[in-house]
Amino acid sequence: MQATAHGFKLIKKIKDDRFDEEKIHQYKLLIQLGIRDFQVAIVDGENARLLFFEDYVLGDSGSHAELTAQYQQLFDVHPVLQAGFWNEVRISIKHSKFAQVPQALFLPEATTEYLRFNAPLDATKEDVYVCRNQRAEVVTVFAVQKELVAWLQNLYGNTRLSFVHQSAALIEGVLASAQPQQHPLYIYVDRFKLHVLAVADDRLLYYNQFLIKQFADYVKYIMLVLKGLGMDQQTSQVLLWGYIGKNSPHYQEFIKYIRNVGFGSRPPALKFGYLFDEIQEHHFFDLYAIYLLQP
Repeated sequence: MQATAHGFKLIKKIKDDRFDEEKIHQYKLLIQLGIRDFQVAIVDGENARLLFFEDYVLGDSGSHAELTAQYQQLFDVHPVLQAGFWNEVRISIKHSKFAQVPQALFLPEATTEYLRFNAPLDATKEDVYVCRNQRAEVVTVFAVQKELVAWLQNLYGNTRLSFVHQSAALIEGVLASAQPQQHPLYIYVDRFKLHVLAVADDRLLYYNQFLIKQFADYVKYIMLVLKGLGMDQQTSQVLLWGYIGKNSPHYQEFIKYIRNVGFGSRPPALKFGYLFDEIQEHHFFDLYAIYLLQP
């Protein structure tokens, strides 16, 4: 699959030898939809083993309709995405139209108000969804385009379909990976944003995402959060996930200011075959963590 001026390009694909299209009824399909990227993961629900993975970059879109059209073009030529009898399909939405509410304060009838507090909402074009992090006792409220919802509901009408949000997956993944006696700052470097989290005693202390406009913003926001949480840049541990490596400019800049930096690993609940060794363990953490959510 090649990119066009307004199309998509396949960056990475891995297919486990155990993947069997005849067993789709026992597989969970995980899809992450971004504005400029798109990922797919297929997990065998019987043994929590990742069997299939793809990462795409998307072309520029001038509207939500153009973006949805790109998704549809990709689905049209894909060998398995249009299959209708998955055990379950989870769609993760990757955008900034969300709000997080403590579960104890959450009122279902106020979902629209929660979202409007943090982002504009066009009720004629957008639906409001919620995703619960039971472990963190947090409810994420987020918007999804009605056109996108209708298309996916029609496509996956014969299976369990749920919508979740990238931030909720990251929170769940971090809580599942956290060590009880350690309280590092957790960072996910996305292609276009920076996500920062802190947890303690199986509780979420902090989550925020930052739009990165220039390279210096990475360190600026991390230092700001460290200071706000009372963490020391010389001694506090920082764990990194995402599109970053030891030879990347981001990492080299981090270690100039923050000494105790390491890389996170994959969610412990998932199994990976040897073919996935070519993907660094700290990559695609948000995609894998969709599996941990209970929509």
